[in-house]
Amino acid sequence: MSLGSFQAAFAAALFTADPPTGIAAQPAFAVYRNTVMKGCIDALAANFPSVERVVGGDWFRAAAAVHVAADAPRDASLLSYGQGFPDFLTRFEPAFALPYLPDVARLDRCWTEVHMAPDAAPVDASWLAALGHDSLGALRLAPHPAARWHWFADAPIFSIWQRNRTGDGLAQDLVWQGEGALLSRPGDAVQGFAATRADCAFLDACAAGEPLGAAATAALAVEPDVDLAGLIAGLLRAGALTHIHDEPEAP
Repeated sequence: MSLGSFQAAFAAALFTADPPTGIAAQPAFAVYRNTVMKGCIDALAANFPSVERVVGGDWFRAAAAVHVAADAPRDASLLSYGQGFPDFLTRFEPAFALPYLPDVARLDRCWTEVHMAPDAAPVDASWLAALGHDSLGALRLAPHPAARWHWFADAPIFSIWQRNRTGDGLAQDLVWQGEGALLSRPGDAVQGFAATRADCAFLDACAAGEPLGAAATAALAVEPDVDLAGLIAGLLRAGALTHIHDEPEAP
């Protein structure tokens, strides 16, 4: 066996329930394997703190071990490990009693993506306000690379996520209704904002390359009484919009 083949087999054996006898017999294999597994589980705990707080450390680490065995890291860096963890939770039977847990995990994952996203200049509110009505309606803007949003129709996912992320715990009077979330990075720090269905529809349209007029129509379709000026102002404050390269930018 060549060195490269041995290294590949050794790496695969680290995440295999029954590693080949020849590899398992290597000196200190078990110690190394346990160290690698612990590092992966620790990375998941760091990347999904809200999930861990909801379920507790023991439950989380047991679930994480199952996930690591099924979906080993593809990169030596574990900073962004866990892309498949939210979907894993939808199939993990012990999580079925907490149907909102995968969506809490999705927001934890969004936080990581926003934190690691490239930077870009946000749209300047004063520049946008100076545009005429026709120009504004035809203008195309894009969601900022460091912006993630989602509408959760069935549960107050943003409230659950935010309170567990900050360690505040759930309020006793939490209203069980749909909520939206917007995560962005104004001022170089990831922040979470409550989002309406109209906010999410507007951002979806921008992400699809639609001009602002069409994005406004999409927002009105889900919330006919929405204050469009207030909606856009809120997205600008969150730093959620940026320019498209072939569109004019603020001087």
